[in-house]
Amino acid sequence: MNYVEPIRDRKKIAQIKNLLRGQRRYRNLLLFVVGINTALRISDLLELRISHFLDENLRIKRRFWIKEQKRGKRHEVVVNNSIKQSLTEYLKAYPGVDDNPENYIFFNTKNNTYTEPIKRGQAWKFITTICQDVGLQGNYGTHSLRKTWGYHARMNGVDLALIMHKLNHESIAYTKRYLGITNDELLAVSQRLNL
Repeated sequence: MNYVEPIRDRKKIAQIKNLLRGQRRYRNLLLFVVGINTALRISDLLELRISHFLDENLRIKRRFWIKEQKRGKRHEVVVNNSIKQSLTEYLKAYPGVDDNPENYIFFNTKNNTYTEPIKRGQAWKFITTICQDVGLQGNYGTHSLRKTWGYHARMNGVDLALIMHKLNHESIAYTKRYLGITNDELLAVSQRLNL
């Protein structure tokens, strides 16, 4: 697997959202928003269904749990305001998608039956293309969504142990490498503190 980068610039994140809204690509908007707000792997994102997000009365849930495919661990997904807003736009754009709780959220538009998810390759092409469209330089792919969550959590002062737990990593050392934290960066923090 090639190394991919997180989307570090919040303005670029906003630009991607606005571009997708302008293009009326609400499925892709929701994929992007859920990806950067949940830290889920693409394999887990593509398996999400209507029943994960809506209760039996078609109200948006506050949270739900999934069993991760890669590690088999339970993962809590919180439906924050960004996800809720994008989901509301999505539901208006695709009337009928919520008729069956087993319909895939990120459905393949080729058949429009909501019974088949998009493939990893389609998701990768979407992410790489949209990042290029907003002028991002570097290597971006589906894993950039998950890394974006980790990067912004770190930049907002979230403890590495909590990030490690959310990403279901086995060690802090792995999380440091995953987020690109170097020993020089840690040394610089120690030198700045001077308590």
